[in-house]
Amino acid sequence: MKMKKRIRRYCPYCKKHTEHIVERAKKRKASELTWGQRQFRRVLRGYGGYPRPLPDNAKPTKKLDLRYKCTVCGKMHTRANGGFRVSKFELVE
Repeated sequence: MKMKKRIRRYCPYCKKHTEHIVERAKKRKASELTWGQRQFRRVLRGYGGYPRPLPDNAKPTKKLDLRYKCTVCGKMHTRANGGFRVSKFELVE
């Protein structure tokens, strides 16, 4: 799927339609300090198997995480329904 880098969208901060710059969010490194990660590391330590079953029915495509930056106010927001699935994605001029 090809999508333009600059599109006109509704800005919830300006409360009107303005031009937005589309960016694809990059995945950050997960924090080792969260409770779930600490628990996971503790259970993984020592003897014993993997603490939970590995998923064998993974989806073929991941959901896109697109961020829309308003050129008027400079604020960034995402889609209301959380994005969409697509196998190939490209931002074009």
